[in-house]
Amino acid sequence: MQILNPPGWPRPKGYSNAIKVAGEMIFLAGLVGWDENEEIVADDFAGQARQIFKNATALLAEGGAKPEHIVRMTWFVIDKDDYTASRKALGTAYREVIGDHYPVMSVIEIAGLFEPGAKLEVEITAVVPQT
Repeated sequence: MQILNPPGWPRPKGYSNAIKVAGEMIFLAGLVGWDENEEIVADDFAGQARQIFKNATALLAEGGAKPEHIVRMTWFVIDKDDYTASRKALGTAYREVIGDHYPVMSVIEIAGLFEPGAKLEVEITAVVPQT
């Protein structure tokens, strides 16, 4: 995996601008912050995000991938102010579950989510390196 950042560009904080990879791809559906019983585990944004990260790592492990194999995350949030206010706790949860690996990311504010009580949904793409 190669992080791409042109000379003179500042290093993005908490994400990467571009990543070049070769390997087997894994696509995760939009994940919300629920447990294996499909129950939302927290009322707060960071708590739901932490559960999404845990769910993602479990799914990735089924495909032989690790968090550092994540190349893209697309976040759908229903309240950008809630996202912004939660950034410190969100960063802590991210580093505790995913680590210090920052794939390309997009955050999109939307009108609502299908699952009642969900504050965010995250789609994830990972690439298991060729051996």
